Amino acid sequence: MLTKNYGSLRPLPPFFLLLVVFCSPFFSHLATAQAETRVIILGTGTPVPDANRSGPGVAVITNGEAYVFDAGGGMVKKAMQAWSKYDLAELYPQDIKYLFITHLHSDHIHDIAELSGHRWWGRQQRLSVYGPKGLSEYVGHMNDMLTIEADIRAAGTPEQLVTDRHGYLANATEIEDGIVFSNQDITVEAFTVPHGEIRPAFGYRVTTADKTIVISGDSTYSEALAEKARGADILIHEVYSGDQLSRQSEFWQDYHGHSHTSGEQVAAIANIAKPDLVVLYHILFFNASAEDIVGEVKRTYDGDVVMANDLDMF
Repeated sequence: MLTKNYGSLRPLPPFFLLLVVFCSPFFSHLATAQAETRVIILGTGTPVPDANRSGPGVAVITNGEAYVFDAGGGMVKKAMQAWSKYDLAELYPQDIKYLFITHLHSDHIHDIAELSGHRWWGRQQRLSVYGPKGLSEYVGHMNDMLTIEADIRAAGTPEQLVTDRHGYLANATEIEDGIVFSNQDITVEAFTVPHGEIRPAFGYRVTTADKTIVISGDSTYSEALAEKARGADILIHEVYSGDQLSRQSEFWQDYHGHSHTSGEQVAAIANIAKPDLVVLYHILFFNASAEDIVGEVKRTYDGDVVMANDLDMF
């Protein structure tokens, strides 16, 4: 009878095992899934308090890193909720390293201090914040404010538990139009948008290996924005109900009309840009429903449109 001598079999070389693993369909699919860019909406609200919508915030996660755009009030808590809900380690606040600000209105910056100060003693890398002129002064004052708490905490915390004694100090970079950040995983381009008398205000075009995402920030109708969004996978755009605003006073129609974008105007932008998906956020309802506002966009745009809620993932 023929018998097999298993003891004579030699183990496969390590490099060959790696080749087998990574060439198999399963692991090839797994590697692709891990590399896929995910977009998490951390806040869809406005300065008007809303129990269900935090201040504006969008996270783009690619290759194990989170890049966050705007830090409205409640954004850090939403990041924690997304970390828990989706098992996204990248959104644990002390591990968020990069924050991009569209403009310096309060509802877009309230949580910069919360993010920078969150468990600052355990940070491996200090928070880097990018945004318009005035950001450096704002962050400077914020750092001074956080110093008071940091000195008190450091005095009562064993030294071996502190990764960086000054980990709460954020680094601010004031930006202009153009590429403001780039590495092997992501390119972030800022462009000016019209937001009433607020100058500058920026939108962002974010490019990763598999997605292009455009974030309007606060803006009224802009053909330049439409061009930046041309062919994007996702256009994340602010919106208000034009139907409902038309019922408001002339003062409010003028104010919002020069600072924000109606559903009809979002449709006009989308008709130029033709993104794969339009995501509505930073929503001024004026008593309209989510379905009403999506309907305003869909009257003149036949592409895919969704109204975002906090913690939606795309």
